[in-house]
Amino acid sequence: MRKVIILSLVLFLFSAVFAQSGRRKNLNLQPPANSATNAIKEMSIQEMFAEATNYAIDKFTELEKKKIPYSESLHRKILKEQKQLAAKYATEASSREDLQGEDFYYLGRLHWLATNSDDASIAFDKFLTSSSGDARKKQTARSVVVVISSDRKDFEKAEKTLADYLKNTPTRKSEIAKMEKQLAHNYRLAKKYELAAPHAEQAFDATKFLLNDSSSRARALSQFLDAGITTFEIYKKLNNREKAEETLDTLQQSSVKVKSHSIYYRAVDEKIKYLIFTNRKPEALALYKSSLNQIEKDFPEKSLQRVIKSKIKRREKHYEILGETAPELSSIDQWLPNNPQTLASLRGKVVLLDFWATWCGPCLAAFPSLIEWHNELENKGLVILGLTRYYGQAGGYRTDDKAEIEFLKKFKRQQGLPYSFAVASNQTNQIMYGAQDIPTAVLIDRKGIVRYIEIGTSRSREKEIHKQIEILLAEE
Repeated sequence: MRKVIILSLVLFLFSAVFAQSGRRKNLNLQPPANSATNAIKEMSIQEMFAEATNYAIDKFTELEKKKIPYSESLHRKILKEQKQLAAKYATEASSREDLQGEDFYYLGRLHWLATNSDDASIAFDKFLTSSSGDARKKQTARSVVVVISSDRKDFEKAEKTLADYLKNTPTRKSEIAKMEKQLAHNYRLAKKYELAAPHAEQAFDATKFLLNDSSSRARALSQFLDAGITTFEIYKKLNNREKAEETLDTLQQSSVKVKSHSIYYRAVDEKIKYLIFTNRKPEALALYKSSLNQIEKDFPEKSLQRVIKSKIKRREKHYEILGETAPELSSIDQWLPNNPQTLASLRGKVVLLDFWATWCGPCLAAFPSLIEWHNELENKGLVILGLTRYYGQAGGYRTDDKAEIEFLKKFKRQQGLPYSFAVASNQTNQIMYGAQDIPTAVLIDRKGIVRYIEIGTSRSREKEIHKQIEILLAEE
């Protein structure tokens, strides 16, 4: 299992790095020291690229052999070392005056690995205008130039280079997916949804192909889901209901073929929410009920049935109150600080309800983001209210309500929570909002309508919540 985890990390790490080439050397898994300057000067640029691009793979392999536990900090350290090594080699390569042909290709790859996109683009442009270089490397260079140009919002160059890529050979679905995805993403950021849509469709088609032609199932599923949701959201912005729903249906149907319960659930969940927010609540609730039966037809395996049904059933209360006026809080025994709030009095504000408990690790993990959002967005109209209840314990010990309140006051100070939170005497609020599992985040718009409910926390979930907050703050 440990080897599978390490391999998955390595594959994920290099998903954005296009096809490798060049001779592999035995590595001293540390960036060369100053004493090795002469040795570096003896290396070809292709050899530099081979060492830099294989650095992280070999480092993770070494850690596996030594049975050193994986950690996020160690991961970041290795990536930083790899970028430093690539940057060092790129600086050395750039200083040479006799560069020609494929030297520019490997120089571009070094700059790209060092996350220096400007110099990578310059090197790849020189390579593409040279008369030498094999077709595969030319195509890889074009694919990176499309991504870089797209990120710069230089859409003219990105489109031209993409067209050059598509009329040449060989092509790779993975490169097509990456280019099309970046163009769709950046057109979307520029609010050019009509231009984004065809690229999103092409990325979706390419990632669907990769589901059956990938060395990493997890990565292929993630790319397919991301491309599908991006396509759906673009058509949603264009108010094209037919294409938006068609995209979600394709996600759902494809998930059955590859037996992905996570994609199946996401497709059904997004469609129910889409029906709710396009004023088709009865149809949405009907879809919720029919989905429970459809799951049994789509997934004969009882284990997959249980997983998907559990996720969807957990959303029933959410579907009922999404798009409705937020239920007023009740059974509140104390506010910390002593400043009672009602949701009715907060109309005109965007309200984030955070259901949490002191013993909930994921709840505490969300605090830094909540504090940051409060500090940055309070003056724009965001109000965060923490919601907890008496659990009969404080710091792991049984206690009464009075002692628990004193513990919560101290806890609030220690955690540096600048926003108010309420302590309820029972589970009424959790039941009303479907927040029996914590943490649960609820977003209420300026008109007092429930617009978002999600359970759990993670880096991606926090990004999603922040994005939704920005959308609601922008509404009048």
